[in-house]
Amino acid sequence: MATFKKSTAREYFESIVIAVILALFVRTWVVQAFKIPTGSMENNLLIGDHLLVNKFVFGPEPSALARTLLPVRDIRRQDIVVFKYPDQPERDFIKRVIGLPGETIELRNKKVFVNGNPLDEAYVHFLDTAHGASEITSFDVRERYGPVTVPPNQYFVMGDNRDNSQDSRYWGFLPRHYIKGKALMIYWSYEAGRDEYTDDGVGASIKRSFSIVTHFFTRTRWERLFHQIH
Repeated sequence: MATFKKSTAREYFESIVIAVILALFVRTWVVQAFKIPTGSMENNLLIGDHLLVNKFVFGPEPSALARTLLPVRDIRRQDIVVFKYPDQPERDFIKRVIGLPGETIELRNKKVFVNGNPLDEAYVHFLDTAHGASEITSFDVRERYGPVTVPPNQYFVMGDNRDNSQDSRYWGFLPRHYIKGKALMIYWSYEAGRDEYTDDGVGASIKRSFSIVTHFFTRTRWERLFHQIH
């Protein structure tokens, strides 16, 4: 009886197809790469940090059984999350979770209060007004905001760079289904000019690629590689 034998070309083709399927599965459900394009999370996350985002940890809605058997959990305060920007869902943002569903959030003189209690935030960075930053008045949401109550299945998120972050103070609450995952670690960090990350278009993309190739060793922030995000 003749034995069927696959051709070498077919074996290569099947291996490639399986690899692509696994890569798509991992990107969709497990982990995804994300690049920091702005300074809204400084000084904890810098422009040019490249992150891995854990897309599995939050569910979608972890049941008691899922929490027992799988490495999933509820979203917690101070988690740094990547999400679809509610006003433009095709864009990804990254912020820190400050308010959970049902909680009352208020800012008084830049200090965050949750249900009337001050929040300890050692990670927060403010502009140094003594060095040319614009004056912040009591009518500015960077200084005073709320009180507001976070609706069910939504969150109040803020950037660590409090005086330079477009967050829930400006565009409102973040629906849970817009959250993609939790920032896990920095796998690479590249120090470049801000225009290399904010400019759009083919020309800017070529400029970025050329800069990375020519300055890879000198501009890589080696001390930030594999840094866990908290």
